[in-house]
Amino acid sequence: MGWVPYVLLAVLLVISRTVEPVREALNSLSFGWSDILGESGVSGSLEPLYLPGGILVFVVLLTALIHRMKVGELQRAFGESTKTIIGAGFVLIFTIPMVRILINSGVNGSDLVSMPVAMAQFVANSVGDVYPLFAPAVGGLGAFIAGSNTAANLMLAEFQFNVAEQLGISTAMMVALQAVGAAAGNMIAIHNVVAASATVGLLGREGTTIRKTILPTIYYLTFTGIIALIAFYVIGVTDPLMGN
Repeated sequence: MGWVPYVLLAVLLVISRTVEPVREALNSLSFGWSDILGESGVSGSLEPLYLPGGILVFVVLLTALIHRMKVGELQRAFGESTKTIIGAGFVLIFTIPMVRILINSGVNGSDLVSMPVAMAQFVANSVGDVYPLFAPAVGGLGAFIAGSNTAANLMLAEFQFNVAEQLGISTAMMVALQAVGAAAGNMIAIHNVVAASATVGLLGREGTTIRKTILPTIYYLTFTGIIALIAFYVIGVTDPLMGN
């Protein structure tokens, strides 16, 4: 019975992403904003039922029914989890706006390129063809700052794509390196470390955790970078549709 919530969560997440009628139904409830802060072209939307958080809430309700939890037990569980979320979620107050600023920085009255594109141009001109060695580390740094693989990819995928274009190499492979690096960066992502520490009662000892996870992270990123150089310049990996 203890495993039931985790099994339900896994099954429902897969169904919500792969079964089209279910996916459409969950996306039917959407809240959107356009011209945010008066900036034309800056918009955003939220689908609460489709987001993993919405599915988590649904699983919580199902678990309460399956385990036949009393109201008092549910209230205590809610109180304990709320304290954990407040401690771990505080980081997101700063990381999410930073991601959105990077993504929307190309919307401006001076027709300046977005920050990811500007960074790509600078890196391509400075580092040159050896950049793939560092691409996973950039993804890992993004995860460390932004707090998750997803947020890091939102923030830096366009940057990695544009670097690949500047260097004339596979954009698909470069974005894949970003995702792999960000996955490795999850080991030292501040948000993840804080969340894990809060969960097991080790708040305040995040530094110790990061010092222990930094070495496997460096190993992972270094060898991924070496594999990337081999893929680009020895094997000659290209974009999947380049020949079509």
